[in-house]
Amino acid sequence: MSLEVIISVLVYDYNFYDQNVVASIIIETYFTNDHLNFIFIFQSKLLNMIWSYWEKDTFIKTPDVTIIGSGIVGLNAAYSLKIKNPSLHILVLERGILPYGASTKNAGFACFGSISELLADLSTTKEEDVFNLVHKRFLGLKRLREILGDENIGYEALGGYEIFSEVQTQLANKCLNAVDKFNTELSRITEVKNTYQIVSNKISSFNFQGVNEMILNTQEGQIHTGLMMKALLEKCRLIGIEILNGVDVKEIKSDSDGVTIQIENNLSIASKNVLIATNGFANSLIAGIDVRPARAQVLITNPIPGLKLKGSFHYDEGYYYFRNVGERVLIGGGRNLDFAGESTTEFGLTDKIQNSLEDLLTKMILPNTNFTIDQRWSGIMGLGSNKTPIIQKVEDHIYCCVRMGGMGIAIGSLVGQEAAEMITKSI
Repeated sequence: MSLEVIISVLVYDYNFYDQNVVASIIIETYFTNDHLNFIFIFQSKLLNMIWSYWEKDTFIKTPDVTIIGSGIVGLNAAYSLKIKNPSLHILVLERGILPYGASTKNAGFACFGSISELLADLSTTKEEDVFNLVHKRFLGLKRLREILGDENIGYEALGGYEIFSEVQTQLANKCLNAVDKFNTELSRITEVKNTYQIVSNKISSFNFQGVNEMILNTQEGQIHTGLMMKALLEKCRLIGIEILNGVDVKEIKSDSDGVTIQIENNLSIASKNVLIATNGFANSLIAGIDVRPARAQVLITNPIPGLKLKGSFHYDEGYYYFRNVGERVLIGGGRNLDFAGESTTEFGLTDKIQNSLEDLLTKMILPNTNFTIDQRWSGIMGLGSNKTPIIQKVEDHIYCCVRMGGMGIAIGSLVGQEAAEMITKSI
């Protein structure tokens, strides 16, 4: 029997289902399965692609706002929307078992900018825009701590340090000479006179080797990423936000009435509005948006008895970063060794970058110290031509909040709130 005949017969027999869905399943089954079992396989697939009454009436009943992505930004947007509009039905769709991109995979830095990073930003961006973004990061960290509580996110005010090796004399001098200027600018933001302090005299206390200069940001700290996301998820669920995991959104289409969200298995969800909060993966849903993926590789040691390292540290203009996690050392970065290769949405590890992280541990951070590696992983950030987050209406009923510039912890809660305010004005 030809494919055309099979389609015409089965579409007629199963006319109580969406005919386009039936036809697509027929074609997929016909070309990928044993024809002897065709009808059985076809019926099994069809049943898996139909929502039950209970599912439609409970979980996906035309949400007022569907948020794609359950990371820091998506959950903060959902939380802000629900707090301001308690009657809204808010649905969050998450591709992974846990947040998929970087929200549960980052290094847990509660930071808003080292001097070398800010100097690099000033070379390409207007001064007003750079410090406005620093202000947003500072306020975002403050809001995150207020919403969830320091204990619930494992916040420790251990300071944020920038270190300079003995071969970085020119960069070190440039940053040391900028301390006074940045303290003047930051005092308007942090309300602290000396946010940045030169603390090169404390280098020996950390047992570093080959480090000549060090600058402390007194207003930075570190968090426990897992505790933070767990607390945020629980807070959202407690106020009635629906969160569905394992839902891979393939396409979204809007019309005058709302949005159709196409997911796997040819299933779809109708929603009145959609917020895309997938950061580094935004290009798969929004064509032409100025967001590119950036993979970040990380490793963590086993506990090191008597570890002297306490705090969060940046090195090489922030391309490397490390911190203590109790008596462990977590280190990540090295993306500058292979910008092209790390501009990917694929999770993974490379020998080149992992070896550079271990080399930095051995020679500079933990010299003459025995250590072993416990775990390695990667996360996907969202970068662009500048570091300002994109919070905008894409088309009717579709909005986005993406491009965190590697500062999702610092700015995610604030831009999530801003996205909620944007949507609230339109619905």
